Order: sequence, then structure tokens, then C-alpha cells
Amino acid sequence: MCLGVPGEILSITPNALGMHMGQVIFGGIVKEICLAYTPEVQVGNYVIVHVGFAISVVDEDEAAKTFAYLREIEDLGELEIGQV
Repeated sequence: MCLGVPGEILSITPNALGMHMGQVIFGGIVKEICLAYTPEVQVGNYVIVHVGFAISVVDEDEAAKTFAYLREIEDLGELEIGQV
């Protein structure tokens, strides 16, 4: 199972090898992400990121839905589950 998380692109710059990299924000955390698989992206776009690579572009509404689902999952993690 893999988890792709949406993030918003804050900036785009080439690295030393000429690959496009982006500063992407995930709910307050900024990471550098490889944009090689999404060459069409622009600053302000939302992308799905998996293991440091943007793998697809999504619209802002879809990103917001995913953030809401992730918050629900986090809330469920706070439930106490007894051991059997």
C-alpha cells in the first residue's frame, strides 16, 4: 500500500543536475520534492507526492478533500482500542 499526500507548490527551481525541484507545503511542513514526473506544474498548483516525487497534479478542491480524510484518520487514531 502506498500513500500519496497532496501539497501546494511554493517555488520551482532546477537542481545541480537540471531536474526541476519544488518547495511543497504539506499542512505547514515544507519539503523539497522532485517534479520530474509533473513537468507541467506551476507555482500554486497542488500535486500528489509519494516518496519525494510529485506523481500527479490535482485541483485545490480534491486536495482539500484529501486533507479532510487524513484529519479523519488522525482523529480515529486517538480512539482507544482494547487488546483482545
